[in-house]
Amino acid sequence: MFVPVARGEGVGFEETTRAGATGLRSRGGVSMDVARYRDALVAKRVELLSAGPGIQPAQTTVGTASRQGDLADQATGINEVHIQLKLKQTDAKIMQAIEEALSRMEHGTYGVCRDCGEPVSAARLNAIPWTRSCISCKEKQSGK
Repeated sequence: MFVPVARGEGVGFEETTRAGATGLRSRGGVSMDVARYRDALVAKRVELLSAGPGIQPAQTTVGTASRQGDLADQATGINEVHIQLKLKQTDAKIMQAIEEALSRMEHGTYGVCRDCGEPVSAARLNAIPWTRSCISCKEKQSGK
């Protein structure tokens, strides 16, 4: 497998394996254990999948003829359904990012910022293993 290796101003690719696991080398020449990040990604994917397929039918009573409680109770129920929908949307986005990160591992581009092409720091990958951008590019996107 070919993985990114920093060379001069750009990023080159070099085939590398270490004890059966692939590794990336960052600018400093330090090997990054991709297998550890793959394990973290797979564990998060399992966590998201085990959270359930969607909103439970008992929570989707909005719009039915049998509304119970006063207006405040009904509003609370509507808000709960809205929050659950937002959480499921967020989970779906994370799931997509995880799948893309696993694909980048297969293609040897994991750990390289999609915007600037620089290696993503190990600290950032430890915090968010599905990230696509280094911290500098993410801060620029956020307008910081």
